[in-house]
Amino acid sequence: MQIPRLGRDGLTIYLLRQLQSLFPDGHDARAVLDARLDEALRRLARCIDSVCVWAPGRFDVLHSTQYALFLYYLGNTLWRHGDDMHAATKLFLLNKALNGIDCFHEIELPERLFIGHTVGIVLAKATYGDRLVLYQNCTVGKNHGIAPVLEDGVVLYPNSAVIGRSRVRAGSVLAQGCSVVNRDTPGGTAVFNGNGGELVFKPLAAPLLQTIFRD
Repeated sequence: MQIPRLGRDGLTIYLLRQLQSLFPDGHDARAVLDARLDEALRRLARCIDSVCVWAPGRFDVLHSTQYALFLYYLGNTLWRHGDDMHAATKLFLLNKALNGIDCFHEIELPERLFIGHTVGIVLAKATYGDRLVLYQNCTVGKNHGIAPVLEDGVVLYPNSAVIGRSRVRAGSVLAQGCSVVNRDTPGGTAVFNGNGGELVFKPLAAPLLQTIFRD
């Protein structure tokens, strides 16, 4: 994958300088980051290549959403291998500081994923399906320790939330400001807040995912 201005080795140096600047604790993560970098970049490449508005095969560290995804995939790759959790935690904190996203490395996100804007996104350790779409200030959270399930092709528009014992079925599109709390959605519909806390489900006006993802 092309990494403008830096290349693969320059990316490692770039990342290490950021970590050392924000977390000057003397911990040297160079070896573990270098060992897992290629796997994380392969995962990132699958994500970038699936999104219509992003140039395939090109990762720009100055594209904040792409960089946020890179930090997540790298931290999650470390966690999958049981590697340096101190380094994984610092990647999580770096992502939070730079991009305003709260997404811990233990969370399993799909590799076909689009984030419109990262600011204010909070993701609990829930179940996330393929072709997930997230926008700013959306929240996925637990209620009394119970996490929701988001099936394939779910879209969360700004300021929407899925909380607790909820199942958001495939193809659900949560409208701006919509909250699904301990509720299910039927799938394949737009979801709105109704009166008295009820949810309103309406047919989708047009296919949405095919305008976001290539496959």
